[in-house]
Amino acid sequence: MQQVRAVIARSKGAPVEIATINVPDPGPGEAVVKVLTCGVCHTDLHYREGGINDDFPFLLGHEASGIVESVGTEVSDLAPGDFVVLNWRAVCGDCRACRRGEPQYCFSTHNAKQKMTLEDGTELSPALGIGAFAEKTLVAAGQCTKVDPEARPAAVGLLGCGVMAGIGAAINTGAVTRGKSVAVIGCGGVGVAAIAGSALAGASPIIAVDIDAKKLETARALGATHLVDSSVTDPIEEIKRICAETYGGAEGADVVIEAVGRPETWKQAFYARDLAGTVVLVGVPTPDMKIPEIPLIDVFGRGGALKSSWYGDCLPSRDFPMLVDLYRQGRLDLDAFVTEEIGIRDVEAAFERMHHGDVLRSVVIL
Repeated sequence: MQQVRAVIARSKGAPVEIATINVPDPGPGEAVVKVLTCGVCHTDLHYREGGINDDFPFLLGHEASGIVESVGTEVSDLAPGDFVVLNWRAVCGDCRACRRGEPQYCFSTHNAKQKMTLEDGTELSPALGIGAFAEKTLVAAGQCTKVDPEARPAAVGLLGCGVMAGIGAAINTGAVTRGKSVAVIGCGGVGVAAIAGSALAGASPIIAVDIDAKKLETARALGATHLVDSSVTDPIEEIKRICAETYGGAEGADVVIEAVGRPETWKQAFYARDLAGTVVLVGVPTPDMKIPEIPLIDVFGRGGALKSSWYGDCLPSRDFPMLVDLYRQGRLDLDAFVTEEIGIRDVEAAFERMHHGDVLRSVVIL
């Protein structure tokens, strides 16, 4: 058992605080990781606001890199000293998805069995089974993905959630390839990652849609070929116009990625896609949101596919090392996602900057 500093949320809507927590020694199939960096993600804010569940107190943070400090029994492919990116998809290997060769859809992912606690023994709920706004954290060994130790921790740690979600929404879920047109609605961290993934795959045109001029310029820097300010322009008509100019007869984009998570923007995505096109929902809606009323004949008549993207439909053991290699080769600019590096006491202020759209990612350095 070790005691370390960590960021916790004690109650719904209350500011986060620094607390001393107890981290157990790793049991069978578990690992203790010394956290190096952790990105400040919207999901952590959702936890703090009670938007996910009410299992307070939460140990926040999940978009992290670190060094394996110790492992428990039954761990064979991980050792102390390994540089890892943490993930929240530790696949089971035995569920129906895993047995049919699709572990990226594993229906029985798992976390550490032991609980980290406050000093008085109160059990903590780690965000996405990780809890990495902490000097050390306990995770399932399968949540640790080894990557190139020469990579910058603050950059590659972002693959643990938002950047992977966006890149995967394009390449894995949307099957974006060379010669396809893409539109991305919502250019926060996940949306611009989808743009970067589309550029990596050779898509063209790549149309970025947002109401914030700063976000649109960031999207351009990461690969967007066209910018649409939807506060002054109808995004459906503009996406159709751009695609028709590029490919005669096109009635929209081949793939439209909705990275906002709102009914009205999902409806825009539905009508902005070409015939037989694909809509990918990667923005996270709230439980009360409903699919907007759309005539069923339009669903039938346009063909194609309506998909949601779980964590970019990624398989961490496959995707993380590949993307880190591309980063090391200079082909994927993960550094561009790191707006600022902050301390563990700056998380609450980072939530405020994120809420106002001032950053792609604030990254806590531990």
